[in-house]
Amino acid sequence: MSVVELDERALSGMTMQAFAGSALFNRTFDEGMSLVEEAARYFDGRGRAEARDLSGKAAMLYSGESLRVTTRLMQAASWLLVQRAMHEGDMAVEDAADERYRLGSREICFGGRPEDAAMLPKTLQVLLARSESLYRRIARLEEILLASNHEPSVRVQLHRLEQAFGK
Repeated sequence: MSVVELDERALSGMTMQAFAGSALFNRTFDEGMSLVEEAARYFDGRGRAEARDLSGKAAMLYSGESLRVTTRLMQAASWLLVQRAMHEGDMAVEDAADERYRLGSREICFGGRPEDAAMLPKTLQVLLARSESLYRRIARLEEILLASNHEPSVRVQLHRLEQAFGK
């Protein structure tokens, strides 16, 4: 069984608030924030120099793909920060589940890799892959958690039945 399957099984029926206090959330949060910092250092430093050295077509591709990395990471960081705020009581659970706080920009973030990606600097290629992986994982977490919050687990449903009708 893969780590993703184990994580999905563990998340099944878990509330958003419980997830935000979990080890899985903490690992994902740390990874996301570290990746944001790493990308910022790259784009403000070596990435800027590498972009200047690219040909016209490669420079345009670099510009578009660097925006894709940035969009993915800002969406991921925003979602993670909302989850943390909700867990710490700074935001209501209902608010955190609201559409406006969900992972956004899916059409940009799920966009495929360009055919000419090999002409991009290696570091940008790595950031593209890692940001896509993080974004996809968070999208899946959100999907599972929202489903769990709308469809009570069997255990919760049985408990409600016991309360309503006795044992």
